[in-house]
Amino acid sequence: MKPTVTHILCATDLSKHSAYTMRHAASLASATGAKLHMVHAVEPMSDDAKITMQMFMQTSGSSEKAAKARHDHAKAVMAERQKAFWDLVSEEDNNIRKQVETIELVDGYPAEVILRRAAELKCDLIVIGAHEHGFSQTFLGTVAKRVLRRATMPTLVVPYRETDPG
Repeated sequence: MKPTVTHILCATDLSKHSAYTMRHAASLASATGAKLHMVHAVEPMSDDAKITMQMFMQTSGSSEKAAKARHDHAKAVMAERQKAFWDLVSEEDNNIRKQVETIELVDGYPAEVILRRAAELKCDLIVIGAHEHGFSQTFLGTVAKRVLRRATMPTLVVPYRETDPG
């Protein structure tokens, strides 16, 4: 039988707990031989935030510099999280890293970014982490719920863990 999972999209929120979700995505990539795509959505600033920036940043270009700094900060955090994750992967499993095809920061609303990139990359599986609040009415979080409702491919929601069990 031909492999059904050839491309996996792992959506990360860049929280310190996102390594647990990345572990599951990397494990699935290893087991299936699939390419792994990492994505983080940089949410647009709210209108209130934009107005506040305009009020307090009167010099020309200040708000653009602040927006770029925000994006650069997200990029630095993503690089830091990726490095920390791969530093903890055992030497025998380190070859999974070769299966990572893309690592992206994409501007936009998270659910839309995840669904759009999964379709554009022709992914067969989306791996996303659950919300931090545990198993309550909001255990999935808004982004995971929106992705699950609209996804056209299988989606794995990794439960939140306060500590990584392994």
